[in-house]
Amino acid sequence: MIAERALKTLEYDKVRQQVATYCTSSIGKSAVDELVPQTDYDKVVQLLEEMDEGLSILRVKGNVPMGGIFDVRPAARRAQIGGMLAAMELMEVSSTIRASRILRNFIEDIESEDVIEIPHFIAKKEAMPVLTGLQHEINNCIDDNGSVLDSASQTLRSIRQTLRAEEAKVRSKLESLIRGSNASKMLSDTLVTIRNDRFVIPVKQEYRHHYGGIVHDQSSSGQTLFIEPDSIVQANNEIHRLKMKEQAEIERILLALSAMVEEVAPDLFNLVKVLGEIDVILAKGKYGQANKCTMPKMNNDGYIRLVRARHPLLPIETAVPNDIEFGKDITAIVITGPNTGGKTVTLKTVGLCTLMAQAGLPVPALDGSELAVFKQLFADIGDEQSIEQSLSTFSSHMVNIVDILQKFDYESLVLFDELGAGTDPQEGAALAISILDEVHGRGARVMATTHYPELKAYGYNRPGVANASVEFDIETLSPTYRLLIGVPGRSNAFEISNRLGLPDSIIDRAKSFTGTDRHEVESMIASLEETRRQSEDDAERSHELLMESEELRKELQGKLQAYEERKEALDKKAKEKARKIVDEAKSEAESIIAELREMRKNADQVVKEHELIEARKRLEEATPLENNKVLKKAAQVKARAQNLVVGDEVKVLSYGQRGTLLEKVSDSEWVVQMGILKMKISDSDLEYIKPEKEPVQRIAGVKNRNSQVKLELDLRGERYEDAIIRTEKYIDDALLANYGRVSIIHGVGTGALRQGIQSYLKKHKRVKSFRFGEAGEGGLGVTVVELK
Repeated sequence: MIAERALKTLEYDKVRQQVATYCTSSIGKSAVDELVPQTDYDKVVQLLEEMDEGLSILRVKGNVPMGGIFDVRPAARRAQIGGMLAAMELMEVSSTIRASRILRNFIEDIESEDVIEIPHFIAKKEAMPVLTGLQHEINNCIDDNGSVLDSASQTLRSIRQTLRAEEAKVRSKLESLIRGSNASKMLSDTLVTIRNDRFVIPVKQEYRHHYGGIVHDQSSSGQTLFIEPDSIVQANNEIHRLKMKEQAEIERILLALSAMVEEVAPDLFNLVKVLGEIDVILAKGKYGQANKCTMPKMNNDGYIRLVRARHPLLPIETAVPNDIEFGKDITAIVITGPNTGGKTVTLKTVGLCTLMAQAGLPVPALDGSELAVFKQLFADIGDEQSIEQSLSTFSSHMVNIVDILQKFDYESLVLFDELGAGTDPQEGAALAISILDEVHGRGARVMATTHYPELKAYGYNRPGVANASVEFDIETLSPTYRLLIGVPGRSNAFEISNRLGLPDSIIDRAKSFTGTDRHEVESMIASLEETRRQSEDDAERSHELLMESEELRKELQGKLQAYEERKEALDKKAKEKARKIVDEAKSEAESIIAELREMRKNADQVVKEHELIEARKRLEEATPLENNKVLKKAAQVKARAQNLVVGDEVKVLSYGQRGTLLEKVSDSEWVVQMGILKMKISDSDLEYIKPEKEPVQRIAGVKNRNSQVKLELDLRGERYEDAIIRTEKYIDDALLANYGRVSIIHGVGTGALRQGIQSYLKKHKRVKSFRFGEAGEGGLGVTVVELK
């Protein structure tokens, strides 16, 4: 547990106050007030992971539905002891349950989208009790304004109906009095009003006895009396009785609902706890977004690395970021130099960032930052800005230091500000060195600031200790607040005095009093500062060049990737187009082979079987698309014949098919017949093939068969299956005969045969269109077919 004194010294409570402003509910604000740094490593990692999930949700979704959440724990506790909850309290219970249901659905939607991983939010969703039954019961009885509805019970509805009727009667009677002939002069106003829950009329003082009845009130001037006339006293009494009865029924309903709350009070406590935790997590994320924070990596080794870290309580625009790293080889840092230089701010930055991270908060630094989980953190930080301190101030600091020395161990982070200040400089420096030796020697991580020059040598003489200073700009005579690790601080008193106009003779004399050794040390420090500044400038320029190179590399890589993707897409498109053409050609060729085989059966085997086998073999030996020379733009191809003539047999390389030259279109392009296809092909895509002599009887066989095909097919009286078979054969024969139009006679009948034939024609690749016959062609009994 981190000591309360350290939290107060480092102003941790101010950070909590800033985070609380991002909470949606009072539950969340209360939970932030109790947010303290954890000392268990696993717990700290869990808190940071939850916060990181909240940040991811905010980045992806923009916001989270957290409205309508109330702290209903006090109401639930009163219900547990038998108390009656007010209608507004019950409405808040219902609203909180409804808000939890909406939040559950929201988390489930993110889970189903599977865009970001949110295991901790899913676990919290599962931990939220489902209390929709209680919500429905409350909603049936109480509206959003906290009023009990007529529908809450039949008894209440009946009472209110009677009450409204009685009130209407009284109003009617009073309005009759108001409309009387002399009413305008006797009444101060012509409105019916209510006093002491009774209907009354405003009567002028001088006419108080004209109406009789009971005076319930008077105006501030005393000129008007509010009188309940005798004629409505009984009616008002009845209204009062009904209102008491109404109130009793309302209390009965509220008690019944309060009993339901009592039954689920433990679940309500759990629900409020989970909702508060989620509100705090999201508030942490919003705080991190607003303050440009990062989630640090955590370790258990005492290692601290803050990249461009800022003090959490300073404005982003003015805070100077610093890189701070120690905890491995270097376990102690001594920041030396004059006061007002920003040493204390650096000390608080390290301490406060550590506390924030251990509380699961993001820290104001850049990615790559890393912090340790410390079991204890101690800080002795004062606001003294002068070594002229009283004994009481020195004593108060020493009391705190004694307490630290009694409690710290190797798992502690110890921060000392102006260690040894407030007493004699020589003794103070000696005490500071001794205290640092004690803390560092027992393994704690320690940072200390001092303006004593004696401690500058401390970082050089002690292993594991480093000097540091805060940069001072001689030109502007002001600190830059940039931390320089490895360079001890110097007073700059002579330079400042010179810039302010102190004579050189006085400055030179002062230098002689300081001694040669000190002067040489100051010169060495100045040289170190200049060397460091130059190195940082070079590193910054190198970083800028590296970033520019990286941007250029990414740009070129993107363009290359886009080019490769476009090239691949074009290649794929070309292959698909070529494959489609080849597949269609093969399909047509298969059809032709089937037709030729059928012809052979019916033409005394004029077409030989081995010819059909050879045709099929040539189709199967077509060049695979993947090895196609045109698509792959291969450099080596077979020699093309330069003296092609009409009628030559060629191989079309891009399709892997054989064809015949029909016509020369230009010096480099031919019309080629490939099966039933005619295409224009470049001569660079053609390969000459030595012709094979075709048997004469094959052509004769085709001609004999074609001569037998008629222009119409009569299917009347045929069975459905037989008719389809005959239609299929007839269409093939008509195509071989090169017919453009044929007619199929199927008759009218039930229409089944017609529908079957037309369904077949729809699927046939070589059927261009079909229609019913016209009046002179057979009408609905005939289908006229147009062939491709």
